[in-house]
Amino acid sequence: METRLQQYSDLEIIEKINEGDVKLFEILIRRYNPFLYKIGRTYRYNHQDTEDLMQDAYVNTFFSLKKFEHRSSFKTWITRIMLNLCYQRKHKLSFKNEITGDDIQNEKSNIMFHQSTNNEKITVNKELGRVLENAIHQIPEDYRIVFSLRELNGLSVAETAEALNITESNVKVRLNRAKTMLQKEIKKMYSPEEIFEFNLIYCDAMVDRVMSKINELKNGENE
Repeated sequence: METRLQQYSDLEIIEKINEGDVKLFEILIRRYNPFLYKIGRTYRYNHQDTEDLMQDAYVNTFFSLKKFEHRSSFKTWITRIMLNLCYQRKHKLSFKNEITGDDIQNEKSNIMFHQSTNNEKITVNKELGRVLENAIHQIPEDYRIVFSLRELNGLSVAETAEALNITESNVKVRLNRAKTMLQKEIKKMYSPEEIFEFNLIYCDAMVDRVMSKINELKNGENE
C-alpha cells in the first residue's frame, strides 16, 4: 500500500471501502493487528487461537462497515467486536492453555511503562518478558481486560468504558486495583511493546487470510 493511503484516517478508509475499494481494508488490518492481538492474548488465548479470533473480528467488521454509524471511534467499535468474540469463544469452547514461544513486535504506548534505551536492559526485558505476561494472567479477568485496554493498547478512560459498557469510574477503579496486583519491579522493567507482541512476519499472513476469506464470502453471495 502506498504511504499516502496509509496516512488516511480510519473514517476516510471506511468511506472508500464502502464505495467499492475493498483492497483498502488491508490498511485497517495492518493498523489494528497489534491491537487485536493484545486483546486475544489478554484473554489467555494462545497465538493460533488469537489469530483465528482476529480473522473472525476482521471479517465481521468488513461485512458490517456500512452499519458503522460513527457514534464511537472505529477503534472502539472493532475493540467491542473482538471482545465479544473472545467472550463468546471462552464460554462456548474449551481453549488451549498459554503456549510460550512467539517473539512479536508491537505498537508503542507510554501511559504507564517507560521506554528503555539501554541495550543490556532491553536484553533482560526480553528474557523476562514471559514473567510479566504470566503476572498479567494472574489478575482476575475484569481487571486484566481493563489493564490491557488502557495500558497496553492505549485506550482512553472513556473509550475503555464504552468498549466494556461500564462507567468511567469503574474503569479507573479496576485499573488501579490491577496495578496493585503487579509487582512494582516488573512494571518498571517492561515497555508495552514487549508484551503480547505481534511481529510483522505474522502481519502479511493475517492480511492474506482475512482478504481471502472476505473474497470467498463475497463470491458466495454473488452466486
